[in-house]
Amino acid sequence: MKETKELTPKQIVEELDKYIVGQDKAKRAVAVALRNRYRRRMLSDDLRDEVIPKNILMIGPTGVGKTEIARRLANLANAPFTKVEATKFTEVGYVGRDVDSMVRDLVQRAVGMVESEKIEEVKPVAEQRALEHVLDILEPPARRMGQAAVPRQWMDSIQTAMGHLFPGTGNPPPPPKDVGAGFEIPPQQEEEEQEPTDEYTRDQVERKERIRDKLRAQLLAGELDSREILIEVEDSAMPHFQVFGQAGLEEMGMDMSGMLGNLFPKRRKRKQVTVAEAKGILAEEEAHNMIDQDAITREAVERTEQTGIIFVDEMDKIAGREKEGGPQVSREGVQRDILPIIEGSTVTTKFGPVSTNHILFIAAGAFHVSKPSDLIPELQGRLPIRVELDTLTEADFVRILTEPKNALVKQYTALLATEGVTVNFTEDGIRELARTATEVNTAMENIGARRLHTIMERLLEDVSFAAPDAGQKEITVDAAYVRGRLADIVKDEDLSRYIL
Repeated sequence: MKETKELTPKQIVEELDKYIVGQDKAKRAVAVALRNRYRRRMLSDDLRDEVIPKNILMIGPTGVGKTEIARRLANLANAPFTKVEATKFTEVGYVGRDVDSMVRDLVQRAVGMVESEKIEEVKPVAEQRALEHVLDILEPPARRMGQAAVPRQWMDSIQTAMGHLFPGTGNPPPPPKDVGAGFEIPPQQEEEEQEPTDEYTRDQVERKERIRDKLRAQLLAGELDSREILIEVEDSAMPHFQVFGQAGLEEMGMDMSGMLGNLFPKRRKRKQVTVAEAKGILAEEEAHNMIDQDAITREAVERTEQTGIIFVDEMDKIAGREKEGGPQVSREGVQRDILPIIEGSTVTTKFGPVSTNHILFIAAGAFHVSKPSDLIPELQGRLPIRVELDTLTEADFVRILTEPKNALVKQYTALLATEGVTVNFTEDGIRELARTATEVNTAMENIGARRLHTIMERLLEDVSFAAPDAGQKEITVDAAYVRGRLADIVKDEDLSRYIL
């Protein structure tokens, strides 16, 4: 497994602060959970398997950073990560995805991660091989004396074998030693007749090598990138047919497409591309040929089992006990189906069995109507760490607009700068944006920081539309500008329900 830099909990929180504003309690909880994985790897073998991850339940309204915290945490740990919605799963007998599919999705992500890392490792060698391949197309290498000749004893053995399998097709009878009046062919003359007559001389070989060296230097310098050549690539297309539905394949845990694809021989097709495109296509093909798929699968399964993170959202939507008929039964059924996965079980995938004993599960939900205590007791026990996320305030919105690396103000400024338009956000303008977002969230549904996306898009809609042809190349967004664009919509509650 690829070694990653082990961060302390304090360092993890500092990294999360670069993208997420507030929510210190949630950051501390996930930082400790991530650090515990490092501590577990330091234990002895007999004790390591006994330490199970402390799964987390995040409680908070939408748009406060629950998903972003889990996603950034996975990036820090270089761990496979997948996000699923609990409402997509249903118990047996209802239409929906099988709960085991969350583990299959996770191991699929892990395979992609490991494969990308392995390709990156062999990339320099693959690029060199691709360049030599392009060079062979532009200027084929010289054939040296006897290079293309097939050893005679090989041909004799093949023809003899064919003669045993198919009588009459093997070696012809050897020619007589004496011709005419006892004349025998000298061995030297027989060898001379076997030599090819169209080989390059030494001078021609050296001349061709000089040409190839010159072309190689031009290829490295990119001087021939626009030239078109004809290359042969593997044709990955296969006949289209369907045997089972997606759910059937998931339940079987089999790679039907891979199994059926091996029944058809791999074909190669000719394609005319530029030299620059050819170097990329051939380098990718060479890289895939150099890596060991079995080793990738083994490492991906290990990484999934030891460092995988599954984020289960909308847990509050399936919270409920079997108190009355209707959908309550289905919701409790989903909980009972998810329970074995979180408790620890083995799931069959097309890459082999995957154990979920040490996968970290982070569940989340708003829990406006239901409560965490509405979950079945067994599931509550498997989510021992509970963290309540705070509702975002106006001050938080100001920080979200400006502080993170991916702050919205920075994004829109950079986007419009590509059209030559300079947008300057003043402090009072940013505060007015935050105040407007808070007001709309209070008057209508509170969707947290996602409200800022809607307001920013509405605010700069006219500027974005006219940016390519705009005569005014500098715009200042202050409090008056924000009120002028958004005041009417905020006052008209009926209209804002559709726009904001």
